[in-house]
Amino acid sequence: MNGKPPRPSQCELCGRAVADLTQHHLIPRRLHRRKRFRKDFSREELEGRVCWVCRPCHNMIHHVRSEQQLGLYHNTLESLLAIPELAEFARWLSSKPPGFVPKKHHRRR
Repeated sequence: MNGKPPRPSQCELCGRAVADLTQHHLIPRRLHRRKRFRKDFSREELEGRVCWVCRPCHNMIHHVRSEQQLGLYHNTLESLLAIPELAEFARWLSSKPPGFVPKKHHRRR
């Protein structure tokens, strides 16, 4: 076993039952080789900290925060849901059907 959580039947952010869930690395893979992250997290944590989300939620995660911010401050599911824009988006998306794809977002704030 590789330490990653099993794939659930629904998005961990919006709760929709979507067939094509994607893995979101809570500590972005691009940061795994940086000294700070290797010091603060074990190899198992770096590789195993993932959540399963639908494509619209995954896109929104990367829209509202940079990879650096995600790795440092939002590296748990709970801390992701504490981002107001993301929580609001997930609440809004939860009422949409599984195949629904929102229009493109505006620029990152």
